[in-house]
Amino acid sequence: MTEAFDPQSLDDLIHGKLRLSIMAYLSGVERASFNEIKARTKATDGNLSVNLRKLEEAGYAFIEKRFEGRKPLTEAGLTEAGRSAWIGYLDQMASLLDQSRPKPH
Repeated sequence: MTEAFDPQSLDDLIHGKLRLSIMAYLSGVERASFNEIKARTKATDGNLSVNLRKLEEAGYAFIEKRFEGRKPLTEAGLTEAGRSAWIGYLDQMASLLDQSRPKPH
């Protein structure tokens, strides 16, 4: 039996539409370039930058900037804390979905 779903316990940092998309994509890769994340989430440069920074400040993501040849390259990925938060978020959503299913009489 699952615990009662508490909407107040949802991680607001993850629950935002773009951050949810970023977390979902990064959960399936070790790291990804800024342009790859931008293409997958259909975000603008500025919006993606702001939301990645929020995830980084929360300790959910890391951002690495370096040069590859003479070109700047920004990559991001989930930290262990970010992966743990993502799994917790998915567990909460699974609980919500489980509770929304009609129960047999």
